[in-house]
Amino acid sequence: MTRNSTITLKTIREAAKRIHGYVLRTPVVQSLNVGNLAGAEVFFKCENQQHIGAFKSRGACNAVFSLSEDEAAAGVVAHSSGNHAAALARAAQLRGITAHIVMPHDSATVKIDAVRGYGVEPTFCEPDSDSRQAAADKVIAATGATFIHPFNDERVIAGQGTTALELLEEVPDLDAIVVPVGGGGLLSGTLIAAKSLNPHIKVFAAEPEWADDAFRSFESGSIEAPVRHDTIADGLRTCLGTLTFPVIQELVDEVLLVSEEQIATATLAMMFQAKIFAEPSGAVPLAAVMQNKSRFADQRIGIIVSGGNLDPSTLHRLISGGNT
Repeated sequence: MTRNSTITLKTIREAAKRIHGYVLRTPVVQSLNVGNLAGAEVFFKCENQQHIGAFKSRGACNAVFSLSEDEAAAGVVAHSSGNHAAALARAAQLRGITAHIVMPHDSATVKIDAVRGYGVEPTFCEPDSDSRQAAADKVIAATGATFIHPFNDERVIAGQGTTALELLEEVPDLDAIVVPVGGGGLLSGTLIAAKSLNPHIKVFAAEPEWADDAFRSFESGSIEAPVRHDTIADGLRTCLGTLTFPVIQELVDEVLLVSEEQIATATLAMMFQAKIFAEPSGAVPLAAVMQNKSRFADQRIGIIVSGGNLDPSTLHRLISGGNT
């Protein structure tokens, strides 16, 4: 699949200016304890401390504040059962426009409450993808609202790329960056930003073995669908998009798969050794480094911690060892 994208380092820098004041410049934390476990110098870009507890705030804010006044007046719409829903609701509230959020009726209560916390009552639908899109299309037809996809949107991808921009401003001499991959928005933005700033830096995607569609897509050359949906890294269960996959196909160095056991180990290591509260999806990059020690030995590695929305039941499973 050929990349046909207008996203460049310039557009990512423009996104950084656009969203300044609406998102946090999250800290970069080095943990010697975790570095010793991983056999490398590890620098965590802590998007778990971002607004709504995840990097999604960046892309949502860039998309919403990129709208013309006429577009903004009609509002925005998205379908999401996760962090994008809250991120878009928050971004719309900041701009003073209407957000319509379509959520599956079986979405986690904490996610529904997060959307309601920004003054938006979700529209509920069946959990399958066709029902989600149909509900969003109905809202668009009735309101003229602009659809903001969680990752298959150039404005969103450029916003997510500001994460890597900040990381490399703070630690410019990294040998590699490891990024979790679900839909690929964060990974695509990271690839464009990092490879533009330093063509020699390596960028690895990290993905659960139980959600290996990006790995299979990279191997086959076409977008592959997930075959199971039960990884503990629930934020990475989504397949790649038509905008994100060509970027990944062209620029990523490798997609690394990690086991459920290693994800649990990495999540707890971040919590107890580095004092970083990450959800399992955000710990998958560390799992990839720990599972591939010889590849990363003695290197300076940037790890993007995508989020910190760890619910109590998942934490209990991790601590009790019932992660699989």
